Amino acid sequence: MAALAAVAAVMVVTLLIGLRGVAAMRTTSDFLVASRRVSPLLNSAAVSGEYLSAASFLGVAGLVVKDGIGSLWYPVGFTAGYVAMLILVAAPMRRSGALTVPDFAEARLASPGLRRLSALVVLVIGGLYLVPQLRTAGLVLSTVSSAPYWVGVVLSGAAISATLALGGMRAATYVQAFQFCLKLLLFIAPAVWLLALAGPQVRYDAAHPVEFTRFDADTSVSFRVDVTLEVDEATPVRSLRGRESVLGPGDVHVESGQTLVFPEGAPVPGVRGSTPPGGGDWHRPLLNMGDAGHPLLATLAVLTATALGTMGLPHVLMRFHTSPDGRAARRTAAITVALLGVFYMFPGVYGTLGRVLVPELYLSGATDTVVVALPAQVATGWASTLMTTLLTVGAFAAFLATSLGLLLVISGAIAYDLLPGGLLRLRITVLLAAAVLVLLALPAAPLDAGLLVTWGFTVAASTFCPLLVLGIWWPRLTRTGAVSGVLAGLLATLGAIAVALFGPALSGWQAILITQPAPWSVPLAFAAMVLVSLRGRPPSWSRTAMLRLHLDEDPPHTPPGHP
Repeated sequence: MAALAAVAAVMVVTLLIGLRGVAAMRTTSDFLVASRRVSPLLNSAAVSGEYLSAASFLGVAGLVVKDGIGSLWYPVGFTAGYVAMLILVAAPMRRSGALTVPDFAEARLASPGLRRLSALVVLVIGGLYLVPQLRTAGLVLSTVSSAPYWVGVVLSGAAISATLALGGMRAATYVQAFQFCLKLLLFIAPAVWLLALAGPQVRYDAAHPVEFTRFDADTSVSFRVDVTLEVDEATPVRSLRGRESVLGPGDVHVESGQTLVFPEGAPVPGVRGSTPPGGGDWHRPLLNMGDAGHPLLATLAVLTATALGTMGLPHVLMRFHTSPDGRAARRTAAITVALLGVFYMFPGVYGTLGRVLVPELYLSGATDTVVVALPAQVATGWASTLMTTLLTVGAFAAFLATSLGLLLVISGAIAYDLLPGGLLRLRITVLLAAAVLVLLALPAAPLDAGLLVTWGFTVAASTFCPLLVLGIWWPRLTRTGAVSGVLAGLLATLGAIAVALFGPALSGWQAILITQPAPWSVPLAFAAMVLVSLRGRPPSWSRTAMLRLHLDEDPPHTPPGHP
């Protein structure tokens, strides 16, 4: 009940802060880019709030429990992407005068077709990124309360759509900046509290991992998704009602919704495609995705997707259009790198403590909830309830802040780039798009949120990253080359995702390059753009368009009387 009340309070505060944007919203520019008047400090806080999604607040710690220390390469890629964005993209994007990424594509290459294609890419990225936010909101609320999964999904969808429809980008900016400060506080303070209360033995075990092979006490495991357990020896279990049964030996399929109690001393079953927490592969500082081997390739694949994908995320790029000028956009990116660096110091704390205190989460497929599950393991009573509630509030702040930006770019792609209309159409589109995304998220509980988000990054890295880098820095890029490259990257990544979801089971390096196709889809997109462009001729005004991207908007003013 306390968690529900706290979540309701966060949503009410979100709506009240969002109302600040209503009075100032009169035009499409007001709705999409807050009239380009957001200061660098406020903007960087909003960018950080928007970027630190469920994948950051909960997902990275959950990946550490499930896949090991190598999962900390994810935040490295997330932050490195902003360094690349600072150097290559931020200021020129703002100087373009565009309101959205598709708007930039048409402004740079005078191609309405490229604009429509880019808008479709925005919808793909937005869907892959936003559905996991709503999905994790439902899972977290169901974990800390008796509410069913759909309640968290619907509440989150209603809160973001109402806030955005009322106040647009200005409302989103205030809300995201507030929620960044809130979740930074609510992520760091509980981490320090957990370390203090866990005790020296737990801290030692966290720093010196051993494989999770036996249950230390009677342990209840609630399976939230369908799981195939690999049982090496017959293992007695019982249901919550006390009914006893024996698992295995062999593969045992456990359906979602079941709860099994494993007795003290029972062997821990394996999970197909996962590594037991604490084992040799677990604490290796490289990724071993799905136990496919080739950890160096897997790590490079994730870094390529996250670092280059950050440069192409449409909801992040739109933020730089709210800056007054190119210099302000560059300062925004620089401050954002510092803010993200502070936040990403702490997911590893939750992940390593979770490996010691709640390693059974890797059996249930609910490692995304490790952050909110930890307080109950080190304290009881009001202290545990308070910390769980605070972490739940922080998690929902992460869902709402990121979802606001994603819903804004999805609505802008539909009602500004594909079917241009006025302010009323934008507001209606926000509500309709939110309803569709909620419907998509309702059956998404069994999906891997981290994988979906990484796919969103991969699509961005394979489409918008080459479009922006070459569009900003290579004057010979042609509209045909740009369309060819975006199409090649989009079809390659969607094809790989389709094979990963519906194709035959793969292993080894083939499985990695299909699940994480960025190492080959990004070079493919760049190559297609360059080779097709070299076969044509850029328009005569291409260099003029390039100069607009690289010259400061306001040259330094020389005071009267000075040479």
